[in-house]
Amino acid sequence: MKPAIHSIWADIPPINSMSKERIGFETQKPLKLLERIIESSCPEDGIVLDPFCGCGTTILAANKLGRKWVGIDITHLSISLIRARLRDIHVIAGKDYRIIGEPVDFESAVDLMKVDPTGYQFQLWALSLVDAWPARSRNGKEIIKGADKGVDGWLTFRESDNLNLQRIVVQIKGGHVGAQDVRDLIGTVQSSKAAMGILITLHEPTEPMKQATFEAEYYKSTTWGHKYPKIQILTILELLKGSKPILPHTR
Repeated sequence: MKPAIHSIWADIPPINSMSKERIGFETQKPLKLLERIIESSCPEDGIVLDPFCGCGTTILAANKLGRKWVGIDITHLSISLIRARLRDIHVIAGKDYRIIGEPVDFESAVDLMKVDPTGYQFQLWALSLVDAWPARSRNGKEIIKGADKGVDGWLTFRESDNLNLQRIVVQIKGGHVGAQDVRDLIGTVQSSKAAMGILITLHEPTEPMKQATFEAEYYKSTTWGHKYPKIQILTILELLKGSKPILPHTR
């Protein structure tokens, strides 16, 4: 028998800097708190609606408890975080649930650029296409708005002979780009001691850009025994059609 629940809940600690749950979202709530709220207020055949779902803790709790759910948020940061958190528990977008409102083709990607002059929402959405964390995330734990010295996002992977996570720099370019942007990415990869770099562009890369990628040669994985292009360019259209960067197993 479960203990009686009183009106003051002091038994669930808040998310602190050492919490394993923490992903760095400012208003993140403990999963146990949302589970208790849902269990006490929503029947097993009910639907949980969170109209300002932030980083998606309510959605994770509802999914864990077997409730149907609907989450709403205006920012692509929230959408990206929720997609990543659900993917970590093997709940997959397009298979287990639908996302409504994201760009689905080149034209809607351009529209996203137009409605957000800062380009930040476009950047966050583009990062989600390769499952990357936003810039300045500390192993996916600290999320801070804005690029960091040429880094828009990170992917990570681990080599079996090295306990440290290997990092992949991700850059997003919505405007027209050239070979110098590729060389700048090579410099960022080197200065940040990253293993590889990915450049995601809205427009098709030029031949000089493609040639510039070869200047960085390859990354050789000791775990997987393969060589991977150290610098890779993918367009938004390619990613929307299902293309993915050629990488060691990430996360």
